[in-house]
Amino acid sequence: MVEISAEETHPLRLAVLRATTTSKQVVFPEDDFPGVVHLGVSVEGELVAVSTWVPRPHHDQAAVQLRGMATAARLQGTGLGGLLLESGCRRALSADLHVVWANARDTALPFYLQHGFRVEGDGFLDATIGLPHHRVVRNLAP
Repeated sequence: MVEISAEETHPLRLAVLRATTTSKQVVFPEDDFPGVVHLGVSVEGELVAVSTWVPRPHHDQAAVQLRGMATAARLQGTGLGGLLLESGCRRALSADLHVVWANARDTALPFYLQHGFRVEGDGFLDATIGLPHHRVVRNLAP
């Protein structure tokens, strides 16, 4: 797991998160917010998984929002995404943030549920890409 720049996330965001959408927007307004961390996984020198962690409250709790989680298509299902997710959750907990939340694509819900997230609220269409999403939340501390 390595910290990377926002710009380093862009190729995978485009290839994975925007491949089947009309939007090709890969820059998030939060990319340069104070405290934001971009994490990546490299295999043989190639960045193959990325995620962005934005300190942002969830209801009244100090929390972190996970954005832009993407693993190269050929490596999805190999555990790299889970490794990246769990590493980010550990970092959040060490920063005394006890909740991680995300607006997850419905197609990714099984992945998040497998990693201890729960669905919160009704589904919605993401305004940028028009795909169905649900908010998912994971409490990091008992």
